[in-house]
Amino acid sequence: MLSLSLSSHYLLWSLNRAKVVFVCVYREKMASSTLDVSRAELALVVMYLNKAEARDKLCRAIQYGSKFLSGGQPGTAQNVDKSTSLARKVFRLFKFVNDLHGLISHVPKGTPLPLVLLGKSKNALLSTFLFLDQIVWLGRSGIYKNKERAELLGRISLFCWMGSSVCTTLVELGEIGRLSSSMKKIEKGLTNGNKYQDEEYRAKLKKSNERSLALIKSAMDIVVAAGLLQLSPEKITPRVTGAFGFITSIISCYQLLPTRPKIKEL
Repeated sequence: MLSLSLSSHYLLWSLNRAKVVFVCVYREKMASSTLDVSRAELALVVMYLNKAEARDKLCRAIQYGSKFLSGGQPGTAQNVDKSTSLARKVFRLFKFVNDLHGLISHVPKGTPLPLVLLGKSKNALLSTFLFLDQIVWLGRSGIYKNKERAELLGRISLFCWMGSSVCTTLVELGEIGRLSSSMKKIEKGLTNGNKYQDEEYRAKLKKSNERSLALIKSAMDIVVAAGLLQLSPEKITPRVTGAFGFITSIISCYQLLPTRPKIKEL
């Protein structure tokens, strides 16, 4: 009886000891997992802020947010709008080379000719806008002394940007139509009836959603360009321009977000 009692006590002690060890190990793993997640999230933030394009879009959000708050009236918000606008031009130095490269690059096979021409027109107009924008920066910073010509080139550059936004809108509409057509073909070929379980269909759907967001952004940018050019000052006021510009800036920031790495589960 005594040996049986000792065996029972030893068994209970062993179980309690194992439980304590398991809890300690589990807590250590949870803490390690939380630390890994924090490191991964911080690495994403660092990766995001290291992009010149991301910093430019964040400054753009500040610029148009200030324009919305000022409503075109003198004050602190308008000063922030103007200073941020000038600062952003530094981020875009020599950026016209990107679209110049896109202009001479090959297009994917099977792309309809109208979409090819619209895409190349967009590259040409955007490259021209970015090139002329550097002259505007030189004028506003006092390096280029001919202010009248700098202002004229600035206005021409805005027309180029508006034209590139129109081309982008038409390209996105065409690409969304092509994706919709291919998705319908996939639906007809499915046998199980659940289209969302098909990998190809999900990939097409993801691309369609991305292009729909790009379509909204480019269409709103047309309004922003018209506001900056004061083509319809009664309807597109500085506050409207600021609101649309702020929304498109947030969309651009979202589009530049890096992909989250997968964290190993316990």
